[in-house]
Amino acid sequence: MFSSYFIAAVFGAVLALAGPTTRQCGTHISDTEIVAAERHYRQHRIPASFTPMGQVATSNPTLNVHWHVIHKDDTVEGGAVTDEAIASSIDVLNKAYLNTGISWNLVNVSRVNNADWFNKVGPSNSAQTTMKKALRAGGPADLNIYSVGFGSSGGLLGYATFPTSYKGSPLDDGVVILHTSVPGGTAENYNEGQTLTHEVGHWVGLYHTFQGGCNGVGDQVDDTPPEASPAYGCPAGRDTCKKDNLPDPIHNFMDYSYDSCMNEFTPGQVTRLQGQMRTYRDVSFAEAGSDLQIA
Repeated sequence: MFSSYFIAAVFGAVLALAGPTTRQCGTHISDTEIVAAERHYRQHRIPASFTPMGQVATSNPTLNVHWHVIHKDDTVEGGAVTDEAIASSIDVLNKAYLNTGISWNLVNVSRVNNADWFNKVGPSNSAQTTMKKALRAGGPADLNIYSVGFGSSGGLLGYATFPTSYKGSPLDDGVVILHTSVPGGTAENYNEGQTLTHEVGHWVGLYHTFQGGCNGVGDQVDDTPPEASPAYGCPAGRDTCKKDNLPDPIHNFMDYSYDSCMNEFTPGQVTRLQGQMRTYRDVSFAEAGSDLQIA
């Protein structure tokens, strides 16, 4: 019906020893695909007030995380992400999602020595499909993270599936990130763990803030100002859609800024991701969660 992935776009950045020189996530989902996805969402959306069989959620969800470390050898440089770096990544994720109503609990770490997967996995290719079919664990609300090297997709930091894709391709579901983007990694400017925050943002149903530019269908969230293109670095005061007299949301986790520049989801994004998770991942939130605000 529409893309399972944001398809990786190549911006011409060179993969240096320290890592990507700009943030590169899969960046393309067409306005036509978004229209189809949003039509389906409107038709099937489960509202915050819905209580299946009268069951009212008394607390917000803690979702299970399964981390799959794909490495080509037993060195950190070869992809053997340490337990400490994984724990730090989950801490960063929980801090970023603190006011969304979702918390994350690491339940399993698997380690697979497979140089082909480490180097060749990329959006929609056969290597990633084989990898996920072999390793994915849990149901629609289980977050599966795969850390790889992206050797043949130079410069890529990560990609993810949408909640809407789960029903049709459950084994494809998950988030794939560059192993050097974890806290303390060697991906300069992208080694504080926010690549995972960003990709999980897609997994919970958020688009990029620059989706559609100034005049397209946008990210379906009213309180994220439109922007003509991704923000790189941390360009304070940037305003690429001057008609709204609002600065670009360069601090938003769903832009392309440096990790150090990212620090927020908007209340509108919280409302959207909760709706997406209720509708497509069978996740219930406590009543207060429908009105959570970002501090």
